Amino acid sequence: MTASPERAHPVERAEPLRLPPQRHGWMATFWVLFGVVALGAMLAACAIYTAPALISDWQVRETAVPVAEARISDGKCSSKIAIHICDLTLTLRRPTGTVTRRVNYVFAGLHVGDFSAGPMADPARPDLITTDLGLERLWNRTITLVVIMGALAAAIFGALLSLVRNRRAASGTAG
Repeated sequence: MTASPERAHPVERAEPLRLPPQRHGWMATFWVLFGVVALGAMLAACAIYTAPALISDWQVRETAVPVAEARISDGKCSSKIAIHICDLTLTLRRPTGTVTRRVNYVFAGLHVGDFSAGPMADPARPDLITTDLGLERLWNRTITLVVIMGALAAAIFGALLSLVRNRRAASGTAG
């Protein structure tokens, strides 16, 4: 009986074939860095516009009461798939002066129709005027902001990591 050629010679396991990434040049690097800057700007916008209103709402959530003297002078909500973004300007007239505050709410959920909001404030801290809409969705807003900021930070980190790895691999094959 004759052995088959595969069994006659033991098969040696070779190392997996690794191909270096294609050389993309400086234009690809530019676009990656451009994307990082754009994502960084979105991350900064979250920290500047959305986070302060969220933090102050956590501070007054227990003591906020409806305020009849307050007005929502400008309010607009828009929806993108299941993410809702509301921008509101709140005004409260006090004997010591007028308090005006611009708030930005970002929250997730399925909703059809209009949102309603009523002004609320902590009597001890009227400068932190907010709305019942923001307070009712406090946990939702918190989780949504953490997820969005985490995804943006992960995308930035991943892009920079891939840029460094590709540059190292390209310089290792060139030398």
